[in-house]
Amino acid sequence: MADQEHLTTGFGIPVSDNQHSLTAGSSGPTLLEDFHLVEKLAHFNRERIPERIVHAKGAGAHGYFEVTHDVTQWTKAAFLNKVGKRTPAFARFSTVGGEKGSADSARDPRGFALKFYTEEGNYDLVGNNTPVFFIRDAIKFPDFIHTQKRNPQTNAKDANMFWDFLSLTPESVHQVTILFSDRGTPKTYRNMDGFGSHTFKWVNAEGKGVWIKYHFKTEAGIANWTDEEATKMAGENPDYATIDLFEHIASGKEAAWTVSVQIMALEDAATYRFDPFDVTKVWPHKDYPLIPFGRLVLNRNPQNYFAEVEQSAFSPSNVVPGVEFSPDKMLQGRIFAYPDTHRYRLGANYSLLPINRPVFEPRNYQRDGAMRFDANGAGSPNYEPNSLNGPASAPLYSASPLDVSGVTVRTGYRDQDNDFVQAGDLYRLMTEEAKSRLVSNLVGHMQAARKEIQERQVMHFYHADADYGTRVAKGLGIEIKVPVTGD
Repeated sequence: MADQEHLTTGFGIPVSDNQHSLTAGSSGPTLLEDFHLVEKLAHFNRERIPERIVHAKGAGAHGYFEVTHDVTQWTKAAFLNKVGKRTPAFARFSTVGGEKGSADSARDPRGFALKFYTEEGNYDLVGNNTPVFFIRDAIKFPDFIHTQKRNPQTNAKDANMFWDFLSLTPESVHQVTILFSDRGTPKTYRNMDGFGSHTFKWVNAEGKGVWIKYHFKTEAGIANWTDEEATKMAGENPDYATIDLFEHIASGKEAAWTVSVQIMALEDAATYRFDPFDVTKVWPHKDYPLIPFGRLVLNRNPQNYFAEVEQSAFSPSNVVPGVEFSPDKMLQGRIFAYPDTHRYRLGANYSLLPINRPVFEPRNYQRDGAMRFDANGAGSPNYEPNSLNGPASAPLYSASPLDVSGVTVRTGYRDQDNDFVQAGDLYRLMTEEAKSRLVSNLVGHMQAARKEIQERQVMHFYHADADYGTRVAKGLGIEIKVPVTGD
């Protein structure tokens, strides 16, 4: 038989085995992170396109990623295999909770989504401008987003919904502290850092793995609005950041970030003082310092917003050989949720849109569905295995094994009661002026919530740092009720 081309996902990522689902041991259960299984079934379910639920308003630009330091000792990813190598890239920045018409200056996290068009398929890194998130389990995500949207009765934003959920979710206090600090209102998309947020796994050519976290440090310098400036800009020019990015690039300038990685030995995960897979926590740099390895440069504007920005679709499930997943509960849920959202929003064949296509022709057996944009496989077989020399699995690209053990149970992380330490550390790092602005921003937003919700939330700030909680309570005019403990 002649040499066969290897089978790929719709994004050109090699498929190592098309006959067996990814399971925890030979008898299962099947793992949600089997993105090839999910893509295959979800596409089939849609073979017989709305505004994004989150990240609705965004701006995008084209550019490239360049390797600046050798990381081949840690990863076999082809796009990282040589210093000086450049890979085409596309970035989309966005607000998170607001609708498509929301102001760019709104107090909101900013999406930081990247698509690398590598020779091994598209690699999507879908993060934010913050290193942590509000929740650490994907099962909470729909509820959380509902509270950031509109009241189902009044159709207006509701401070009671917002703070009721957060005050009952102590793990959110770290991200809340970031959101209501100066970092909650970035001045432009160029003047903010980006993070992969989740823990991922890098695997080298010998099969040895390490846990990693990505950091993108802006070369333009950090610039934020004050709360008053952000409110003023929302009324005067709600598209300020969108226009800034476009005009900056149109003038011949670049937007650029230095890209670094934190690296943790696999064996450290079980004993590190924070669970390294909990996305509500960071790895302190003194424990795992930043190691620079690349540079992201944006230098070309889209020709058409709808075709290139609105129809761009990013998913954490799109990883390339040499990059793998971690047990992060939020990441595991996003592996399914993101591509499923795109299939609903753009259709089952969204991978065929020009902005989402890999640099080579995908090879698989997916057929039909609304808006098929190519020859639909022409006369080639639409099933596998077959005896017609169709694309076949490529065991060479198998993911590294991950030892999984334990009983089937719904449970949290091993140190999930340790929710306040890092929020307190962050508060104590702030200047006195920054602390005052943080407290003022919180008081201004929380004062519209019911008193019992305010009291509950203030205690989270107090547990993080007594001064922090006391100042917010004073601003709200409520009394701190510190629990009395015995000797």
